[in-house]
Amino acid sequence: MIQVAINGYGTIGKRVADAVRLQPDMEVAGVAKTRPNFEAEAALEKGFDLYAAVEERADQFDEAGLEIAGPVEELVDAADVVVDATPSGIGAKNKSMYEEYDTPALYQGGEDADIVDVSFNARSNYEDATGADHVRVVSCNTTGLSRVIAPLREAYGVEKVRATLVRRGGDPGQTSRGPINDILPNPVTIPSHHGPDVETIFDDLDIDTLGMKVPATLMHMHSLNVTLEEEVDADDVRELFADESRLFQIPAHFDIDGSGKLKEYAMDAGRPRGDIWENCIWEESISTVGTDLYLFQGIHQESDVVPENIDAIRAITGEADAGESIATTDETMGIGL
Repeated sequence: MIQVAINGYGTIGKRVADAVRLQPDMEVAGVAKTRPNFEAEAALEKGFDLYAAVEERADQFDEAGLEIAGPVEELVDAADVVVDATPSGIGAKNKSMYEEYDTPALYQGGEDADIVDVSFNARSNYEDATGADHVRVVSCNTTGLSRVIAPLREAYGVEKVRATLVRRGGDPGQTSRGPINDILPNPVTIPSHHGPDVETIFDDLDIDTLGMKVPATLMHMHSLNVTLEEEVDADDVRELFADESRLFQIPAHFDIDGSGKLKEYAMDAGRPRGDIWENCIWEESISTVGTDLYLFQGIHQESDVVPENIDAIRAITGEADAGESIATTDETMGIGL
């Protein structure tokens, strides 16, 4: 069993821990938190060993009545791989600790690509991460774009991608984020960081991205225009996407007209936390004009990278090839709406 340490038990970390627990070849060695809070309490209630990520704050856990198993260094030393799910920029600071204990590490998309050996998306470049010491699972938006681009490149070839990303202002629990009553070009310059990030997966791709932030918390929305190398009928694209387990095409008869109904559908389907691990592509929006493909897709920013983290664990440890890992992850998590 692969012993997996989770350093950072917040939005992503707690979801990855739950997903690791579902895998037949992995165990959660423990989780690390910087301070006691409701998530630390929940980790203990789920039976996870809890470690203190900051030595100077270890006594805060005792004061809160939460038992810790030790400092995060002990967790890293005992693990086969670490999933660093700490806030952006902290992973880079933690890298030296992982190297000191010779423990391979996965980082999240908020870290700079230059701190790792490879940026990762399971559908697009799984093999590149095999045996690597430091792997970055790209951000929620880059994950969503890569999942669409990979099959299109393979089937038709891609000349150019143009994407407008309408991004949520913050996650539901991020009370300090915004805007509250505004629509922001973010950034106002072009491209947004998402295009260069996608190029860490496809280094020869021509892509332009624009970003906006809106007063919403549920999901991101992408408007895509992909210029293909050949003319394709929209039905052919739908058929292509139907073979991709992490692309959910929303049927017209579902009458799902936005993120709110998507989240309601996920909750009705029994998804934990109402998570949507798949890209949600409005089937009706898939349109072609000559070689240009257009579509809208929703991206659940809190969860679409979770299966990618699971696959990256197998890639970095060399325990399975891409097809085997993706199939196992999809089956155990119940991916496929």
